[in-house]
Amino acid sequence: MNKIILILLAIALMTDVEAQDLKTNHKDSHYEFTVTKEFQSTDVKNQNKSGTCWTYSTESFIESELLRMGKPKVDLSEMWIVRNAYADRAINYVRRQGHAQFAEGGEPHDVLNVIRKYGLVPETAYPGANEKPNHVEMDAVLKAYLDAVIKQSILSDHWLDGFNGILDAYLGKRPESFTYDGKTFTPMSFAQYLGINPDDYIEFSSFTHHPFYKPFIIEVADNWDNGFVYNLPLAEFTEVAENSAEKGYSIEWATDMSEKTFSFKNGIAIWPDTLWEDMGKKMQDSIFNYPVKQMVITQEMRQKAFDNLTTTDDHGMHIIGTAKDQTGAPYFLVKNSWGTEKNDLKGYLYVSIPYFQLKTTCIMVNKNAVPKEIMKKIGLK
Repeated sequence: MNKIILILLAIALMTDVEAQDLKTNHKDSHYEFTVTKEFQSTDVKNQNKSGTCWTYSTESFIESELLRMGKPKVDLSEMWIVRNAYADRAINYVRRQGHAQFAEGGEPHDVLNVIRKYGLVPETAYPGANEKPNHVEMDAVLKAYLDAVIKQSILSDHWLDGFNGILDAYLGKRPESFTYDGKTFTPMSFAQYLGINPDDYIEFSSFTHHPFYKPFIIEVADNWDNGFVYNLPLAEFTEVAENSAEKGYSIEWATDMSEKTFSFKNGIAIWPDTLWEDMGKKMQDSIFNYPVKQMVITQEMRQKAFDNLTTTDDHGMHIIGTAKDQTGAPYFLVKNSWGTEKNDLKGYLYVSIPYFQLKTTCIMVNKNAVPKEIMKKIGLK
């Protein structure tokens, strides 16, 4: 999910708004959306010049889970997750002598793994170095440091201390304890206090190069720790997402947003039944102004797009509801982490089901939102 940084360079943080204010408001749009379900969610944030969408989207998902559970609104620290995940991936990179991914990107399960090992903290306890994260220099320094380390014939006992020192300089030292709502917590006790259990969540994908109903290591570059997802046929994969939304559970969404039919500016992502390269200029210019007929996505289309690298793991976002346009076509309501200024919907998007079916790399949902028959098929209760 780290290609996204090229787009983020121009995006600034503005005042957040509530999703209830959503409407298509650019002057040429004739889309009319009706939100059919909307789940409680926290304010839109801005990852700025950092490839940390996986952290922002998954923590947004967790914040919504807390609200769904009837708990008070909490603003979790994204940089706490980033800080601890970087240290773990550095160890992996060195052990593999540089033959592994070391970059900003990550997957939803990375957040869960950090929670298991290091706990959680609120934003007030670990805000990072600045309000608008800029990791361009930090990432270059960290990578150069690790590449120098692995060139040594025998590593010193202090290379990880040096790496952590760089992270401390850029992001701040990790607190051993902190005060929240008048109580003192450690990161682990705070995670327990919130009541988030990482084992309550499960990731799914849908590809034919692995057996259905079995877990597999999804082959995307940012899956640096070889995390597993469960493989479902496309119809059941879609059913999991739609059933989650129907039951009132939000969804963590990893996807490809590099397509020309994905427009953050207009707040719309669609997959028309005419391919972009086959459209005339008039249709290309008006594609986000009028609803169009969309393509029926097949398992074969999805697999081909993954195999030929037209679907890549670019970005993580948070599905917070469902909607339909004036033709009755269904959409997911999606919360992004690019701030509010460069988007007609103040940080949100409407994503069509065909786009979701074709371009999703994986989703993470609460196990309780998965249909029981599907849980049986994958061997879980």
